[in-house]
Amino acid sequence: MPNLLVKPKGDEGRVTHVTPETAGWTYVGFDLNRLKAGETVSGETGEREVCLVWVSGKGETSVDGEDFGVVGERMSPFDGAPHALYVAPGATWRVKAVTDLELAVCSAPGGGDFKTRPIPAGTHPQMTRGKATNTRYVTNIMPEDDNAAHSLLVVEVITPGGHTSSYPPHKHDEDNLPAESFLEETYYHRLNPAQGFAMQRVYTDDRSLDETMAVEDRDVTLVPKGYHPVAAIHGYDLYYLNVMAGPSRVWKFNNAQEHAWLFTGV
Repeated sequence: MPNLLVKPKGDEGRVTHVTPETAGWTYVGFDLNRLKAGETVSGETGEREVCLVWVSGKGETSVDGEDFGVVGERMSPFDGAPHALYVAPGATWRVKAVTDLELAVCSAPGGGDFKTRPIPAGTHPQMTRGKATNTRYVTNIMPEDDNAAHSLLVVEVITPGGHTSSYPPHKHDEDNLPAESFLEETYYHRLNPAQGFAMQRVYTDDRSLDETMAVEDRDVTLVPKGYHPVAAIHGYDLYYLNVMAGPSRVWKFNNAQEHAWLFTGV
């Protein structure tokens, strides 16, 4: 199995490149591009669908010659709601940075007749989930109930320092609907302040997979299966961008039984 912790390569350009082939799985792809003002990034979706997420910064954006104007507003993922753009299969997209830009390219197999469309900030309001030190703040970008894609599910979460997230531990690694769905998942992590770190564990009931990782700013973790809780260290807030995809566009999870007593209200 590939290393579940993916470190960025460099500080500019495409610094992260996760494909189904490199991850050893079937569905999810994830790229992270870091551009200076005036620089350009582009791509072709081919048979895949793509969700572009402006993690921070602004960029002039077009798809197949259609001008979407300057997209993006926030200059930090900890400050405001995300702007995003769904790009259908068979399209060519282009973004020219107007400011320093951090652009995520989330992808999965395409299908159906879904059209390219913007997802403005505020499309899905931020939700508070959990209580006490399990409180975190969730903003859906492409949730399962929007009927707007074939495979992709995209969401971002902010977890305050000293809090847990993706907790109590849950998994979605069995294609057994309606009880559970199979979804591969990536986490793109940012820390505030940037020198901080968080902890993430990925493990299965039989412990055939059991890895605990110190996650630093701009790291990506892969979740091919199993439970995947995250803990933000005191003094450092944690942002992560999740991309999920599988054979069905449904997020149906099950909790670790030994921790299920924690689930009510958290």
